[in-house]
Amino acid sequence: MSGSETHVPKRGPAAGFEETVKDFWRSRPVRPVHGRKFAGVAAGIGYRYGIDPTVVRVALVAATVFGGFGVFVYLLGWLFLPQEGDAVSAFEGLIGRGRASSSPAFAVLLLILLFPGLTWTLSGGWMADGTGLIGFALMAVALYLLHRNRGQFNRPVMPTPAQPAAAFSMASASASATSTATEGGWDPLAADPSAWDLPNASPSGGLPPQTPPPPPAPPAPRGRKSKIGAATFGLAVLVGGVGTVLGLDGEPWFTMQHVVGLTLGVVGIGLVAGSFVRGGRGLIGLAVPLAIVGMALTTIPFENISVKGGLGDLRATPSQVSEVLPEYHRSAGDIDVDLTKLPAGASVSTKVSSGAGNSTVLVPAGAEVKVSCETGAGDVDCLGQSRSGVGEDAIDFTSAGDSGQKITLKVKNGVGNVEVRRG
Repeated sequence: MSGSETHVPKRGPAAGFEETVKDFWRSRPVRPVHGRKFAGVAAGIGYRYGIDPTVVRVALVAATVFGGFGVFVYLLGWLFLPQEGDAVSAFEGLIGRGRASSSPAFAVLLLILLFPGLTWTLSGGWMADGTGLIGFALMAVALYLLHRNRGQFNRPVMPTPAQPAAAFSMASASASATSTATEGGWDPLAADPSAWDLPNASPSGGLPPQTPPPPPAPPAPRGRKSKIGAATFGLAVLVGGVGTVLGLDGEPWFTMQHVVGLTLGVVGIGLVAGSFVRGGRGLIGLAVPLAIVGMALTTIPFENISVKGGLGDLRATPSQVSEVLPEYHRSAGDIDVDLTKLPAGASVSTKVSSGAGNSTVLVPAGAEVKVSCETGAGDVDCLGQSRSGVGEDAIDFTSAGDSGQKITLKVKNGVGNVEVRRG
């Protein structure tokens, strides 16, 4: 062997970490044009490594709900994975590495969207306690293991540059044949007969015998059905049951959101493990409803919704201090309380709360008001101070007055608008 032999990079399980990462970039998934739901990131990853694209979609949805980084990962794939028929990705096309079907303006838009996506990921509550970061690391490890074990299969073929046009044409062949016939003898091929390379004739003077095609290979034996789906389902039920019991027993961490998150995490690990052995597809039917329930639990403040207090609208206009109730409450319905009819010098304290509905309170124009306004999802307009969104913090402040009236007021809604204004 010569001392300058070429190093051939290894692929598959025999490759090292650096070689696996470099080979992933060289043969990264291609976003297909057909069979995709949105930009083709999940479909490209699924087709590249021979797993169901639905598994990838469920993993991205779960990562968005529990961790907040699923959208960020999808935007990264949209930006750095080339589309089918393109030689480079949108980002590479932006920096002049080649031509991509995405316009430079669209690539810049994707880059801009990465920043709010990353900010939302880092500002979420799941990221604050480390759960989102762990999930992001698990997704990166899963993608690395996928490429390490299946990176040698389904390698994408990038389009090659067009070949230069051939110099041969019918006009040149005709001119060559005419020139040969004019110079000496007619030669229909305009070539030296001694250079002809004809197939060897058979002894009888006919064509050479044809070799019969090989028989088709027998079908591969069907592998044993994987039991990973049943094992994962049993483990998920066990984790969910134990978490629910601990939550009912008073353990503060085991809230419904965390129990659903743990259960969905077990199902996600089973889906990833099943993708290696072509099993566990039935877990998708469990992962999708769990993801929907988890999204609802993390966005709707159910803890603020009470089943006590009745249904329907409530309107009250007390004219005496004794008529002011300690609390005005509805499980579902609008609440309107008018305190402008109270006598001068009155001092009252009350609470207004609605599980689902709008709450409006009118206070006297000259009263000193100590107020707290809060809603889980909706708009807040509290004596000129406004908030809007989901899970907003309470607005607490004291507004001075000159009529001698003092009102202590707390308004808290589960879902709905809160408004406190002077009458």
